[in-house]
Amino acid sequence: MPLPKVTIVGAGQVGATAAFVVALRGLADVTLIDVARGIGQGKALDMMHARSIERFTSRVVGAADYAETAGSDVVVISAGLPRKPGMTREDLLAANAAIVRSIVPEVLAASPDAVVLCVTNPLDVMTHLAWRISGLPPARVLGMGGVLDSARFAYFMAEATGAPVAEIEAVVIGAHGDTMVPLPRFSTVRGTPLTEMLPPAEVAEVVRRTVFGGAEVVGLLGSGSAFYAPAASIAAMVEAILGDTGAVLPSCVFLDGEYGLAGLHLNVPAALGRGGVREVVVWDLDETERAALAESAAGVAKMLASIDLHA
Repeated sequence: MPLPKVTIVGAGQVGATAAFVVALRGLADVTLIDVARGIGQGKALDMMHARSIERFTSRVVGAADYAETAGSDVVVISAGLPRKPGMTREDLLAANAAIVRSIVPEVLAASPDAVVLCVTNPLDVMTHLAWRISGLPPARVLGMGGVLDSARFAYFMAEATGAPVAEIEAVVIGAHGDTMVPLPRFSTVRGTPLTEMLPPAEVAEVVRRTVFGGAEVVGLLGSGSAFYAPAASIAAMVEAILGDTGAVLPSCVFLDGEYGLAGLHLNVPAALGRGGVREVVVWDLDETERAALAESAAGVAKMLASIDLHA
């Protein structure tokens, strides 16, 4: 039986690494497209040279023409300018909005039935923009941010507690940025909430490192931003969608009254499947958690108000 098809737009560090992870896992055949001719093709060929070593069956092809992306089940939009030291995700707003505007009509003309997964920053705003441009049902346009933020939270929890990461469940909701909302009360070590594992000051430090984890990577690299963890996060979401698993992952989804919020995309727990978002899962947040989520949403709404959301 033929494998599903995933298109990844943007053959930079994030996009190319995601293509390789998806191929290694055998999740789909991948088309890697980039406006810079030769980049997608060259990286795809390099990955295929690794095929006999890693023994994966997926094919990765490079392209510069959207016609070659036709029939994709999932389209991942990772194209955009990366953050540089001292730059916020918000600084990328205007430039990356123009990029997303140019991509969405092209990919949907070739793959009108695809689920669109946005990765371009600022993530929550670009996902909402992609949805508005696409004209698709909200379930079919979502963003990758919460999975990555939760992965960083899990790492810092493991470092603070000494527990194996396999025994940790971590969750972060809210905007993919400095107003994200890690949830220590819902994040566990061997089933025990982090709030019962560490004193408040240590919990606060784990939360702080999570919020600024991406900026820490950017600062250390000096040029460019994270790509290994984002790529693995993309693959996790692609696996849930293509496998129709119903896995509940923190995902950037359209809210229509859930958590008291409406009319924007934000990271919250969501069950994913073949059609994209099966269900937005509403957890019983306390007053402090709800206030933090509302503040995070207000920041996204402010950015949305600053750009033209029409197609």
